[in-house]
Amino acid sequence: MKKLLIVVDYQNDFVDGALGFSGADKLESIIEEKIKTYEANSDDIVFTLDTHDENYKDTEEGKWLPTPHVIKGTKGHEIYGSIAKYAKNHPCIEKPTFASSKLLKFIESKPYTYNEIELCGLVSSICVTSNAIIAKAANPNARIVVDTKATDSYDKEMEKKCFEVLNHLHIETRK
Repeated sequence: MKKLLIVVDYQNDFVDGALGFSGADKLESIIEEKIKTYEANSDDIVFTLDTHDENYKDTEEGKWLPTPHVIKGTKGHEIYGSIAKYAKNHPCIEKPTFASSKLLKFIESKPYTYNEIELCGLVSSICVTSNAIIAKAANPNARIVVDTKATDSYDKEMEKKCFEVLNHLHIETRK
């Protein structure tokens, strides 16, 4: 049984930077344990990195969310805390928006299919949700899981709604 862990956007700007919020830092040890388990089992791990440039405010996303964040080359773009060291040993996919077409291609490019794809990281109600749907599209027969203890959002009401939508799309939200 081959598994994939997707660590979504666990970057400084989402934890304690431009878009940081209370509680995001508490995911660090949970995510680290997941990574260690996947590595011990020789399962695959991939990181996504929300990535913008100096022209962010001119983008469609920048018009909706006019707070510059994860600008490539800044501390805010870097992976947070102890998780950063693990990213050096696994693929990192930069993405200019919530969901990643490169992630879809990464999953589809494997010479095998995954039995399970698990997602963790930030932000549950935006990028984690978006990439869970991408994972389902890339590998429709895999069990797709979002561990609700390993993700978080600054908007708890929207997070709850997103988890309901994920369940409706046959994506498990594990507590």
